[in-house]
Amino acid sequence: MGIHSVDRDSSGVSQPPNQPDDLALHKVLDSLSLRCVECNAVYPGFETTPRYRCACGGVLDVEMPFSLPAQRMPLPNFAAKAESDLTPLAGAPWRQLFDERAAMPPIWPLSTSTLLADRSGVWRYRELILPVPESEIVSRPEGNTSLYPVGLENCDELRKGHRQIGAFAGLERFYLKHEGENPTGSFKDRGMTVGVTLAHLRGAQAVACASTGNTSASLASYAAQAGMQGIVFLPAGQIAGGKLAQSLAYGATTIQIEGDFDAAMQLVEQVCNELGIYLLNSLNPFRVEGQKAIGLEILQQLDWQAPDWLVLPAGNLGNTSAIGKAFRQAYSLGLIHHLPRIASIQAAGANPFYRSFQQHFAQRERVQAHTIATAIKIGDPVSYARARRVIEESNGLVEEVTDEEIMLAKKVIDRSGIGCEPASAAALAGTKKLVANGVIRYDERVVAVLTGHLLKDGSTGVSQSVTGQVLEPTLEAVKKALAL
Repeated sequence: MGIHSVDRDSSGVSQPPNQPDDLALHKVLDSLSLRCVECNAVYPGFETTPRYRCACGGVLDVEMPFSLPAQRMPLPNFAAKAESDLTPLAGAPWRQLFDERAAMPPIWPLSTSTLLADRSGVWRYRELILPVPESEIVSRPEGNTSLYPVGLENCDELRKGHRQIGAFAGLERFYLKHEGENPTGSFKDRGMTVGVTLAHLRGAQAVACASTGNTSASLASYAAQAGMQGIVFLPAGQIAGGKLAQSLAYGATTIQIEGDFDAAMQLVEQVCNELGIYLLNSLNPFRVEGQKAIGLEILQQLDWQAPDWLVLPAGNLGNTSAIGKAFRQAYSLGLIHHLPRIASIQAAGANPFYRSFQQHFAQRERVQAHTIATAIKIGDPVSYARARRVIEESNGLVEEVTDEEIMLAKKVIDRSGIGCEPASAAALAGTKKLVANGVIRYDERVVAVLTGHLLKDGSTGVSQSVTGQVLEPTLEAVKKALAL
């Protein structure tokens, strides 16, 4: 797959390409725009120099028209119908399209120059994320992660370990969406496939990010696949070994800095702007678009019946922003009947969003982050403004949990046979707290998102020594040890 960029004149305006695929790509890129979440200013979506912020300093959101593929005929105009009748009818062509793609066999074509985009849990929804030609997509593929039923009612007796999670949370209809089952072990792959695809279209030779570990592993993998240099900025001594090992194994240039993630984020933004390297943190609005696929895939796995609640860990707030946006767009297209309420869960030692929520978002708070859950150890979240909008429009909320509550929840998930990294367990800890406080009812349908794989941070909360005595290699010795 050749790396190229769309032709532009000196003013940054796109020039007409010549090939059919280029014509389709040109049309897509020209339809994109970026809107400031703070001041509402609008910019072209694809300029010669990448734009990550508004002139006012605010973050940007991708806007584009949604169109069914040409061969798909929309349903007749049901404007005369009542709204309750209109919604399911309006979304039927979209549901049919995505369901047909999900039914594709999990195989690769004989020529890997053409990816099976329909098999990706991101690009299956490309009309709602980034409708570029299939030949331009950089994909592993990603997504298609499990949605585990773990509630006391929706989990059968044969999976007693999983039912322990529902009992712990106090819920009858409870699901865990495990994003740790993505190719590099975290949800970041969903955003990175879109971000690196954009970098490829720009002809970028290098991409960079600041990271607490998961973003760097994902960037390194996708950059290697696309033949780009990956550069990751990490807070020294604050990255779990499994995550650092991935970045190094995939060949990324790893730069450890003195300071925390927020300092690394400030530095990488400056470096990318000055050196012309393409930035792939969630400050990049296109990377956040890829993470919308988490929400879309949850809805599809639930047969387009939206849950009552979506609960997720909250650090840099990219997932809160992306999933909330996905739900909003799915509702506007008639894919679902109602908007789920969203609960963002922060660690008590890294809780700036929670503090702002407690003040009804009257003031943006920043903190010096301290938590055992390194993936959400962020004191100044980039996607604050986007996430604030999601919480407000979904009638959602922000809660905090202690490190002790996180590790207790992690133990329950690990002992169930599913497993997760510490930050993921914040979602279960937060769910339990909200049920106990009467915010979430025991009979409501709830989905909690696990963001990373157990092996991302396999040491935290796990004893590093084998306890007990060393046995003689005999059956009698084993019987005695097992009290049999």
